[in-house]
Amino acid sequence: MTDQVRVRFAPSPTGYLHLGSARAALFNWLAARHMGGSFLLRIEDTDLDRSKPELIEVIYQGLTWLGLDWDEEPVLQSSRNAEHQIAVDALLESGAAYWSSPIAEGDRAQFANKAYDPADRDRQLGPCEGRAVRFRVPESGTTSWNDLIRGEISVEHANIEDFVIRRANGSPTFFLANASDDAFMGITHVIRGEDLINVTPKYLLLREAMQTPGALPKFAHMPLIVNEQRKKLSKRRDDVSLMDYKDRGFLPEAMVNYLSTLGWGPTDGQEVRLDPLSLTDGFPTMFDIAQVSSSPAFFDTKKLLFVNGEHLRALTLEEFADRSAPFIATAPWFDRFESDPENAQRLLQILPEVQTRVETLSEVPGYVDFLFLEDPEIDEAAWNKAMGPDAAVWLSACIDGIAEWEWSSPLLYESFMALAEQMGANRRKFQAPVRVAITGRSVGPPLFESMQILGRVEVLRRLQATLDRVQLTA
Repeated sequence: MTDQVRVRFAPSPTGYLHLGSARAALFNWLAARHMGGSFLLRIEDTDLDRSKPELIEVIYQGLTWLGLDWDEEPVLQSSRNAEHQIAVDALLESGAAYWSSPIAEGDRAQFANKAYDPADRDRQLGPCEGRAVRFRVPESGTTSWNDLIRGEISVEHANIEDFVIRRANGSPTFFLANASDDAFMGITHVIRGEDLINVTPKYLLLREAMQTPGALPKFAHMPLIVNEQRKKLSKRRDDVSLMDYKDRGFLPEAMVNYLSTLGWGPTDGQEVRLDPLSLTDGFPTMFDIAQVSSSPAFFDTKKLLFVNGEHLRALTLEEFADRSAPFIATAPWFDRFESDPENAQRLLQILPEVQTRVETLSEVPGYVDFLFLEDPEIDEAAWNKAMGPDAAVWLSACIDGIAEWEWSSPLLYESFMALAEQMGANRRKFQAPVRVAITGRSVGPPLFESMQILGRVEVLRRLQATLDRVQLTA
């Protein structure tokens, strides 16, 4: 069995790679690796108006970013158009399909609101402008399959209308192309979203009528991914572009980790924790498509942030610096950063503190910018909260003390707290104007480590500039 399993991921290049599609790709990849089979890629690009070559590249980029490799050359569905036409002609020849004329929308009431006249089944119509080819669904009976996730599913033929397999413009529909291509590629397992369950009876009827060689594939219909309102993720309401998460500083291994939990978990209840190696080593051995739940999977952004933060903290400092580098390079102060060779060392000094605090890589520049800007960008809300009635006195005392204190973060802490006690000030409130003066914000890396890295001269300059502003506005 292991060398016969063939699964496929078949996206359409009509937009960005959706999170739901990314989860489908991941589950197909894991199933293939778990069973020792092949993970194949088919680009369903038959929608010529919406499919674009650059969007095919987006699919490749997304899969590569996640670490999902495919085993054979990708199949472009458009390259099989001739085979699709042959399949339609064969179905027409066998009587399994027929030509049908469309019914204008205003006239459909007299045809039970159908877009075609069911009587076309028996009219022996031929090709004509505006006519489509429909599949002749049996009038009685049922089509059933044992879904690997949902168990036995059965659909009565009376509930399936004769569906179009070739449009009036000559192009094949999804149903025909999908069934034909799966047979051509030798697909043994079709793993896809539950929104395609209603397509499966049509697929099976087509495959039976087409008399394609080989066994029919097994089906597994995954649960939908829903948002906080328990509605299906939608590009109109939700942030669903996979590469947007990459641009926001999520790690691919964290995204794989989180996507894997959307409908699946190990049978022993252990929490999934992935690293780059486990994707190709231990993780696939844990995965079994039959363990996937049929219940909707809630996409929880807060949990994704948590998972990403955990992965960030698991990186070595060198890895964290390398992953942060592209985000540092886009910062508006990057030219100033590059101009001083010592800045690279300053960044490495502060990064261990940043690594314990951020949840995404895109947050890193905002945590370190105060080191590389000529003057920190002041958060006015933080300024207004910190610069209370005692701020000028406290800042003046700090300036006098800092000029003499030993310059290491532990000793700066001791001296600072001793001064706060001496002045009878609350420690947290005493730090606030100093932190805003130095970093521009009320939160960020530890104050005294930041002061040590910034240097005595620059710290004194910023404190004095802040004191001047406070006194000016008093």
